[in-house]
Amino acid sequence: MDIGFALPVSGSWATPDNVVEIAETAERLGYTTLWTYQRLLYPEGTKLSSVYESVLDPVTVLGFAAAVTTRIRLGTAIVNLPFQSPAVLGKQFATLDVLSKGRLEAGLGLGWAQEEFTAADAEYTRRGARGDEFIAAIRAVWGPDPVEFDGDFYTIPRSKILPKPVQRPHPPIFIGGIAKPALDRTGRLADGWISSSGADLSTLADPIERVKSAARAAGRDPDALRFVCRGIIRDTNRNGPLTGTPEQIRADLPDLAAQGMTETFLDLNFDPTIGNPRADPAQSMRRAREILEGLAPA
Repeated sequence: MDIGFALPVSGSWATPDNVVEIAETAERLGYTTLWTYQRLLYPEGTKLSSVYESVLDPVTVLGFAAAVTTRIRLGTAIVNLPFQSPAVLGKQFATLDVLSKGRLEAGLGLGWAQEEFTAADAEYTRRGARGDEFIAAIRAVWGPDPVEFDGDFYTIPRSKILPKPVQRPHPPIFIGGIAKPALDRTGRLADGWISSSGADLSTLADPIERVKSAARAAGRDPDALRFVCRGIIRDTNRNGPLTGTPEQIRADLPDLAAQGMTETFLDLNFDPTIGNPRADPAQSMRRAREILEGLAPA
């Protein structure tokens, strides 16, 4: 199983210097991938976790990290596809793939916060149908010119859309989501699945099998799919998987692989003592260095 690491994107530790340090250190230590996630806003009066209060843009951060690395892959986990058109996001992703020399992992989701849909002027209803069509449209954007797409939700006039991504036929597409339709969509259309921040890490085999079953039904090879676990590391108290010392966390990784995960990325952003604007960034980085060094794949 590959091991990745989440870049500092949430809270006070999400600074330029810390992004550079984490990116360079993770690459040096042999991690496979760097990951980001998206949150547009923090609604007034919300009961959401403080880790959502201040979050850097996921694609911009990966572009920043691409400039200081050469090998490690760069993933979004995830970008909410309803917030932009396939042509716009396709251009952003293609640009990142070109500038990183073919290192993009394109993670997509449907979103869930209605306030964000309002702010993005996006339609909340029929998100599943939009998701299916969006994937077809973004593949068209990345495909041969001239590009032309005419769907129920998205239209692209007959055009040249350049540059194309370095990776051919396109960068790997992942889908995040825990609902059964999202899992089925992954099996039918995507190259892999990303588990959510709230996933029960002891029951990942069930959604993995759902994705594989959908792939078989669609005539696809389920063994060609990749399964990425967002490995939330919350605190130093041993009260669940991926908590405690680096040695204790490492002992949990074989179980994730046994359930079918092909990669786990270690994510400190969802620890409220790290990923919020009032956390001590120096203390956050001390914890991040401990995890990076203690769980280095090499």
